[in-house]
Amino acid sequence: MSKFIRSTTSKYKFGAHMSGAGGISNSVLNAHNTGCNAFAMFLKSPRKWVSPAFTKEEIAKFNDNCEKFNYNPLTDILPHGHYLINLANPDLEKVDKSYESFLDDLKRCESLGIGLYNFHPGSVLKGDRQVQLKQLAQFLNRAIKETKFVKILLENMAGTGNLVGSNLKDLHDVIEMVEDKTRIGVCVDTCHTFAAGYDISNQESFDKFWKDFDSIIGLKYLHAMHLNDSKAPLGANRDLHEKLGEGFLGLEVFRIIAHADHLRGIPIILETPQPDEEGYGHEIKLLEWLESVENPEDQELITKSEEKQQLGSKSRKEQLSKWEIKQKKATKVPRKRKTASSEGADIAAQLTNSKKAKK
Repeated sequence: MSKFIRSTTSKYKFGAHMSGAGGISNSVLNAHNTGCNAFAMFLKSPRKWVSPAFTKEEIAKFNDNCEKFNYNPLTDILPHGHYLINLANPDLEKVDKSYESFLDDLKRCESLGIGLYNFHPGSVLKGDRQVQLKQLAQFLNRAIKETKFVKILLENMAGTGNLVGSNLKDLHDVIEMVEDKTRIGVCVDTCHTFAAGYDISNQESFDKFWKDFDSIIGLKYLHAMHLNDSKAPLGANRDLHEKLGEGFLGLEVFRIIAHADHLRGIPIILETPQPDEEGYGHEIKLLEWLESVENPEDQELITKSEEKQQLGSKSRKEQLSKWEIKQKKATKVPRKRKTASSEGADIAAQLTNSKKAKK
């Protein structure tokens, strides 16, 4: 029996990442019981290269559950890609293995009738960035030709350096090189966005981010979102998800999201660190309540925000301390390395001083 009732009045497809343990069809049942209007799941173990194929019986059960609980697989379900996939890897042997797993994911989507698929763009490692971005796009083009309809969504990332996607320009560059642009899109993660240095915590900065997104990538490519608060501060480049309102983003951005017209009609998926799916049910209800809160100065909103900030206070302090230590190390002036001659001079001076002291 469902503990959480799906909203029929919400203007948004709020949902969460569901377990598919015991069979992929169970992810649909779990989503229904959690009150999801959209949901995500893994298509196989996210940390193993090979997993058993879906049986015909399980595929039929999945489709039956989607029909029974009124989920449209083309628009309401957002599988998350395998964590080991890295199509930007300069090691050709390893990237071939990634591609096999990637293509397997896409074919699993199509066997279930699922229209969207989200994955991490990967890392260029020690390769040339532009060369590896081109390679990533080439593999996307190849995968699109080997499948029929699933739309591939690049997720923006929290880290910098060799990772692909923490800068919006990376996503633009890859999309530019994809031949069939009807089969490519973006999933924006709120934690990753904030950790990458894009402040979205208030209305002004939120609007600026989407203006930049539209200018660099284009809003037409936005097809999904992941909702997470951030345990790490702005620009920390740490992928540390937090429960809504308890992190450095705070509750206000999620109220803003629950009033953003351009986010209607796409899967908006929670990936917060919950002990079980009941926690997701409560957060979905929180988001649906935030839809009703028009005024950011609403007293109930302020009280709830303060309560959640208190709950996350210890974690934020710990992460802020780590961030400040890292910043100090990064800005610390390196000590001048001594040459052999200068070391010799120091030793000579010490010997001279030692002789003077004896006299």
